[in-house]
Amino acid sequence: MDNLWHLGDELRGQPKVVEDRQWSLMTSKLAEITKSKGERINDLDYARINTVPEVKHWDKMPYHHDEPRMDHINLGLMNLDLKMNDLKMNEAAMKNSFRNSNGNTNSNSAVDKRFKTLPTSEMLPRNEVLGGYIFVCNNDTMQEDLKRQLFGLPARYRDSVRAITPGLPLFLYNYTTHQLHGVFEAASFGGSNIDPTAWEDKKCKGESRFPAQVRIRIRKLCKPLEEDSFRPVLHHYDGPKFRLELSIAETLSLLDLCEKEGI
Repeated sequence: MDNLWHLGDELRGQPKVVEDRQWSLMTSKLAEITKSKGERINDLDYARINTVPEVKHWDKMPYHHDEPRMDHINLGLMNLDLKMNDLKMNEAAMKNSFRNSNGNTNSNSAVDKRFKTLPTSEMLPRNEVLGGYIFVCNNDTMQEDLKRQLFGLPARYRDSVRAITPGLPLFLYNYTTHQLHGVFEAASFGGSNIDPTAWEDKKCKGESRFPAQVRIRIRKLCKPLEEDSFRPVLHHYDGPKFRLELSIAETLSLLDLCEKEGI
């Protein structure tokens, strides 16, 4: 552009022919310069298009170089699965432990209930063997006892009566007459509701008022024993009450008394 301004200054005052020739030469040079510049630009664009970009070394690495990272992820997932399994196993163990503790609690409560249903004062000491048993009746129930050949006691004696085995000596105390009758023996194991229709509860049909039961048979009929003769042999508690479970020594003493009284 500076050359063009200088050229304009030089041509001032020159003849018209010289001025036209100079301007013609100048425009030709400008055309050549513009053309050469355009060719260089085109060559540069072509070089950019056809040049393959350089591949960096990390792009050339095969895919397996990423495998360690995937291995870490897989190991993390495996550890998570193991932890979840451990939690499930611990939860199952806690549930089982809870169930077992409940079972033990229930069994312990059942044992406690057994002792509560029959106080220790009415039971033989644990180191003594059951030698015999006394059942209780009155004038109203005695005939049914003998007719059915079945003795019974209230529900709280169930566990105690279950200890009776066949052949065990039995006695029947009539608290109306205050006499002890014998000698009987167990014809079955002691149980619960062997005959639910015996001494049936009028309020609850099909249930016995004396569900602690055992079947009996007569071993030997003797004269009834009066209280003055048999009470000294028995273990008493709470005043005039006596224990229904008999030790071997108590049973033998009662058998001797019956033998002395005779038929």
